[in-house]
Order: sequence, then structure tokens, then C-alpha cells
Amino acid sequence: MEKQKFETILIFIVPEIIKLIVENYPYDEVMASKKFYESEVYSVLADEETKLWHLSPLTIYNMFDEETKTGKISFPEGA
Repeated sequence: MEKQKFETILIFIVPEIIKLIVENYPYDEVMASKKFYESEVYSVLADEETKLWHLSPLTIYNMFDEETKTGKISFPEGA
């Protein structure tokens, strides 16, 4: 995939994930963004080759939530 297309996809996915973090954690948007961008989940998502961007924002949020709570990431089947 072209880099520009991939970056465009992230522009649509990431705000939805941030919104879910704000709804479920005691963070404002700035802190939620910081936590997400520092997460391993974001590192994997930002790597186009992992194809994690194919997953829904809710699924990616659930991965972030698991990482936050346990320090580990589980990838859904088929991911």
C-alpha cells in the first residue's frame, strides 16, 4: 500500500481509538493520545506490514486495554 494511503487510514482509525480510551479511562484526549502513541499496540498498528489496520477501532482499543492492564498484547485470530 502506498505510504500516503496508509497514513490516511491511520488518520481515521486513531481518533476512534482515542475516543474509546477517553470513554473508558480517566484521561482527557491529550493524555489518551499520549498513552496510545506510547503503546506497543500503536507501534504494531503503525507498521503497515502487520495489517493491524484491517481490524476495527474497537478491536484495537481492546488490545490497548489488555496491554495497559497486563503488559501483554493478544492478537485476534486472523490478525
